[in-house]
Amino acid sequence: MNNITASLLEEIKSIVGAAYFFTDEESFAKYGSDETEKLHYAPQVVVKPRTAEEISKLLILCNQHLIPVTPRGAGTGLTGGALPHLGGLVISMERFNSILNIDERNLQVTTEPGVITEVLQNTVKEKGLFYPPDPASKGSCFIGGNISENSGGPKAVKYGVVKDYVLNLEIVLPTGEIIWTGSNVLKNATGYNLTQLIVGSEGTLGIVTKIVLRLIPHPKFDVLMLAPFNSLEKASEAVSAIFRAGITPSAMELMEIESIKLASKLCESSAITITEDLAAHLIIEVDGNDMDVLMKEMEAIAEVLANYEVGELYFADDTQQKNELWKIRRKANEASVAAGYTIEEDTVVPRAELPKLIKGVKALAAENGFKVVSYGHAGDGNLHIRINHPKYKKSYENEEIQAILIKIFELVKSLGGTISGEHGIGLIQKSFMPVMFDKVTMELMKGIKKVFDPNNILNAGKIFDSIK
Repeated sequence: MNNITASLLEEIKSIVGAAYFFTDEESFAKYGSDETEKLHYAPQVVVKPRTAEEISKLLILCNQHLIPVTPRGAGTGLTGGALPHLGGLVISMERFNSILNIDERNLQVTTEPGVITEVLQNTVKEKGLFYPPDPASKGSCFIGGNISENSGGPKAVKYGVVKDYVLNLEIVLPTGEIIWTGSNVLKNATGYNLTQLIVGSEGTLGIVTKIVLRLIPHPKFDVLMLAPFNSLEKASEAVSAIFRAGITPSAMELMEIESIKLASKLCESSAITITEDLAAHLIIEVDGNDMDVLMKEMEAIAEVLANYEVGELYFADDTQQKNELWKIRRKANEASVAAGYTIEEDTVVPRAELPKLIKGVKALAAENGFKVVSYGHAGDGNLHIRINHPKYKKSYENEEIQAILIKIFELVKSLGGTISGEHGIGLIQKSFMPVMFDKVTMELMKGIKKVFDPNNILNAGKIFDSIK
């Protein structure tokens, strides 16, 4: 692909205005990295457009001159999806930060992609409405990034992931056209489902500029339980048993002891009592509109847990205690990175296979001389595996780590799972796609990319090395 000439830089500046055009080193440092393994790739220019029309003009120009374009949200991604590894132009979506309309009659919200997820949730909650997907970075990530990665979070076990709430999207195609992908309706069997194709496409098919989401009434009550186990495998076995008993919690999170210690230390919290024999905790939440029903569900869950060598159950009595427990869970990632667990995998298996996955990963760690800590959304089988290797701190383009990860992913596949539940493929996971997909499937995916982006300018080199 071509470099950006001085004359092209002037054209780009004229589109967005000098105040939103950046070629300084500080901007390159900020927009050349995200939360992925401390990787950094400097772009040639960063812009902050405000309208879909501005983005259209930028993409028409870049498509004409074969300039790589990297769309960027808040930069909280973990697979390098927003890294400008080919240089070129970074389009930051941070000025698209307005909630445009809350339709209380139809339980819908129309928003721009640069709105922080938690801000969106809190805004609709004021009207008694609920947008459930809540990734750990919800206090900083953008809703547009959540669309790109099809994010989930703890509530996914009951309420689903981002794709279950997206009704319609305004996008700018790599060739500059501005389209809506669907309609603001709950059922739509009119042609191919372009909306769901864009969700989870990691910014490779188009740039989202408006989003229509469905909402639901916000539940009035929630009850939170902390369940300690002396065996990590027993804790994971209990997860499937709860669902087989006919109970669907609103959240069910697994944290093994090391992640609890690290997160508690980072938060300076003593909310979770840590004993020598503790191996893991399940954080279990139920929600709804009838407190009596919720308490009966918790009693039923406690009866199930008793069959899996559970310790003394702890119930969070008030909002402050609940928030403290959730804070520890949400800080698990940050705390693990700070402690040297710098390589993360986002595996997902059918929930009944979690014990085999955990056992297999621990065995691989022992065989290959690295430490591993795991936590995640046990209720939907999504386990975040963090690796602390004594020699290597990055997985990207590291042959020894890649060989280890292939073994993990082959195990995941053998259990009926896949290599990413919510973090996506991006830059650093693309070499593992052949573990999951045969040649025919890969060619179909590349064919879709070619239709949307014939010159392969938009987030090129993400998901696939090329589309040839």
